[in-house]
Amino acid sequence: MPSQRSVLLEEYTWPEVETALEQGTRTVVVAVGAVEQHGPHLPLIMDTLAGDELARRIAEELGDALAAPTIRPGCSGHHMEFPGTITVPAETLMDVIRSYCRSLDEHGFEHVVLVPTHGGNFAPVNTVAPEIAREIDANVIAVADLHELMELQNEGLRAGGVEYEEPVIHAGAAETAVVLAVEEGLVRTDELEVGTEGEISTARLLSEGFAAITENGVLGDPREATQEAGEAILETVATAYAAQIEAERDAI
Repeated sequence: MPSQRSVLLEEYTWPEVETALEQGTRTVVVAVGAVEQHGPHLPLIMDTLAGDELARRIAEELGDALAAPTIRPGCSGHHMEFPGTITVPAETLMDVIRSYCRSLDEHGFEHVVLVPTHGGNFAPVNTVAPEIAREIDANVIAVADLHELMELQNEGLRAGGVEYEEPVIHAGAAETAVVLAVEEGLVRTDELEVGTEGEISTARLLSEGFAAITENGVLGDPREATQEAGEAILETVATAYAAQIEAERDAI
């Protein structure tokens, strides 16, 4: 049985979920993560680790929500030059998201929040969310603006005392900081390598693949990361997202 303070759906039994719904829990947060390369120093599961942690923090911030298990893998075809990456077609990911939403709707959740934590998942989430919303009774809220997420991550870096800006974020200071904050032992600190820095074409990354831009799979400089900055990033993003979700729920 989960502790009274747990918001993780996966730790509940079905009677406990039923009780939570009866007692006013109406929102469920679903992160959409990935299994893909993050340089020589971060685990393949980085985006899913971030999704787990953000969903938990958002649910706690809302106070009347649960965090569902993070969806994985995601749309990571542009990372396939790097061994270990697992990708699925956008149609497959969207079908999985539909299944999550339909299942949670059937049990009585009134708001299903989709939170992609991997860049390749933003377009599928934004495409499928309005379609699902027309099919089910629950309100489907997609918090899926990639540019906003990267701005919030850079804001978190600064709040954590790191004066380093990443125009496009992948396996650099921001994501390394997040893993340091969530599961420090998963960062191979002896393998920290600077990657490609400066302005980068997102269109080229997606069309030609990461290997066309960066040999080691890293954008930015992970050596700038700190655990304190990772905590600040998570707090910054979770707080901003929770406020957006509350506004969406209140607008209905």
